[in-house]
Amino acid sequence: MIEGVTMKVAVLGLGEAGATYATAFAAAGWEVSGYDPGATPTPAGTGRAASTAEAVSGADLVLGLTTAAHAVTAAEAALPALRADAVYVDLNASSPETKRRVAEVIGASAQVVDGAIIGSVMAFGARVTVLLSGAASADAVRLLAAVDSEAEPIGGEVGDATRRKLLRSVFMKGLGALITEAVDAGAAAGEEAWMREQIADALAGGTASLDRLNKGTRLHARRRAAELRDSIRLLAELGVDAPVGTGAADRHLALARRAQDDTRRLADAFADIPTAAIGDGRDRLGFVAPHIRPVWAGARAAGRALTVLTRPGDNWALHQALAQALPGDVLVVNGGGDASRALLGELIAERALNRGIRGMVIDGAVRDADELRDLGFPVWAAGVTPAGPYKDGPGHVGVPIAVGGAVCATGDIVVADGDGVFVVPRLEAEAALLAAQGVVEDEARRRAAIRRERA
Repeated sequence: MIEGVTMKVAVLGLGEAGATYATAFAAAGWEVSGYDPGATPTPAGTGRAASTAEAVSGADLVLGLTTAAHAVTAAEAALPALRADAVYVDLNASSPETKRRVAEVIGASAQVVDGAIIGSVMAFGARVTVLLSGAASADAVRLLAAVDSEAEPIGGEVGDATRRKLLRSVFMKGLGALITEAVDAGAAAGEEAWMREQIADALAGGTASLDRLNKGTRLHARRRAAELRDSIRLLAELGVDAPVGTGAADRHLALARRAQDDTRRLADAFADIPTAAIGDGRDRLGFVAPHIRPVWAGARAAGRALTVLTRPGDNWALHQALAQALPGDVLVVNGGGDASRALLGELIAERALNRGIRGMVIDGAVRDADELRDLGFPVWAAGVTPAGPYKDGPGHVGVPIAVGGAVCATGDIVVADGDGVFVVPRLEAEAALLAAQGVVEDEARRRAAIRRERA
């Protein structure tokens, strides 16, 4: 930094962390330009830019704090306006692969540094510890010193700092999940004060640490679940089993859903996403076998699964499920793949519509295909036959089943369209949604590029 020269920082993403850094740099006398497409408040001393490119234009330092899902997109938007000597520090909590993709996008247009925030921005502000990796780490340390950041260069390449953070997250995020579960257990037993005392006594920071971990885990449950998933993938690469980490990630997702009454909202969020994109985001694992096809063209449904297990050719359990179903459910039926007798016809579809059921997926046969189309009731089945069913049972409702080779439990999210059917485990639905949305955005960019070439 040159004495007497005003330095400029661009902050991409004005959420909690972004606002903290923007306020700190403004207080240090820097020109601060921020961009966030959401309705976030503008921090004091920050000039609100109309675009990413406007924010980074002329900046000495760029801080990427957009969330992992938008890190690469933000880098692409910043690229045309970056100074060649600018230092671009990606501080998003993402994977090492995402950090490397950001570096590849920016290339030689600026100096990219992988920044991994270690600790709580709420507790420590801009002075929070940040691990830095990449060739320009020393430059980033020098610039972050303006806000007294505890910046620690660890050497190595872009992605190495985030890799170290993910290793730490196995413990820290797991501890946060365990604390919330223990506090909830204490509350349910009428012993919350005693339970909190036990936890606080075991923590170095006592009650303050308990409150920070308990509140922080609940507040940032969705983001921390995604970070834990990245940690679990890293452990898999290292050959380390992660049953505790997997359970902690599921706990975080459960907290996120509880806070937002998420099950139906999640199903609605999947409604316009193609099953192909969901599959790409989930490593192509979760598709129902392709012999289960839409009964009529244009059918589409997304909803909470209510499962049915019945003997082949018998729909007694399906009638029981109709009585139990809630609005927004999709009935998922294991009929043994039998196509000799129809488990569903027009009359059952009429009753299902009255119940607010969004559709049915049946590993078995149906009938009245034209009537189902005219009703607009979405159905996926293994076949169509005019032969009616038996109604003697046995059968079960709400038990885990296999349908077309995919495991499905009541409460999972089922998405079905003209290509087929995908089952998303309920505890992984938030992460699956973010991944699928990322696939859709990436395909949109690639499609636009291809069409520009054609033009």
